[in-house]
Amino acid sequence: MSRVLITGGGSGIGRAVARDFAAAGHDVTIAGRRMDALEETAQGFTMSCRAVDVTDEAAVDALFDVPFDIVVANAGSGTGMRVADTPLEVWQNTLAVNLTGVFLTFRAGLRGMGPGGRLIALASIASLKGGANIAAYAAAKHGVLGLVRSLAVEVARDGITCNAVCPGFVDTDMGQAAVTNVMAKLDLPRDKAERMVVGNNPMRRMINVDEVTAAVRFLASPEASMVNGHALSVSGGEI
Repeated sequence: MSRVLITGGGSGIGRAVARDFAAAGHDVTIAGRRMDALEETAQGFTMSCRAVDVTDEAAVDALFDVPFDIVVANAGSGTGMRVADTPLEVWQNTLAVNLTGVFLTFRAGLRGMGPGGRLIALASIASLKGGANIAAYAAAKHGVLGLVRSLAVEVARDGITCNAVCPGFVDTDMGQAAVTNVMAKLDLPRDKAERMVVGNNPMRRMINVDEVTAAVRFLASPEASMVNGHALSVSGGEI
């Protein structure tokens, strides 16, 4: 049994990953801004809930009052916006949550982590390519991948690995919000809007959240001990 921490555990991929680890008998702690969402994730499972803003250095450090064997940095958010229309505040907040939050989580996670430890970032297909109207988000996620690849080299001799999972559009609330935005902008029915959203995925469908949790589970496993500094694309062949 491993001690596992997942940030952004109140919804979406984080919720699915937390429940997957808990169902396998691991000692799971989930962190996020909203305690009610965390408690909903924990319903029916044995896991600890901690209210934390991942952009707050002191709060993140306090989260690691015990060492963890597996740290999954999943907290993130994004707003679709053209560069010319992006206020500095939106740019800075996007980088703070998606990049600085991963840095703070991993830095604190190294405290007490020994051989066999796993650092896993939930990055994005936007870590591997750009796209219109997502410059701030893509820049942050590209930064996450640079952090992962650099940290992987630093911790390798300690027997720790650091990797990223890079999903395309996943069938979560965030993925469905992207569909809703396309519906509103182009006045399309949901089925046509969803086909547009997943149009770059050769499999032409949303990714099931369980397909992402399986990738995380693999990177956390002993069998992945020689997978380090890797960006695992879960995108149906888009990348």
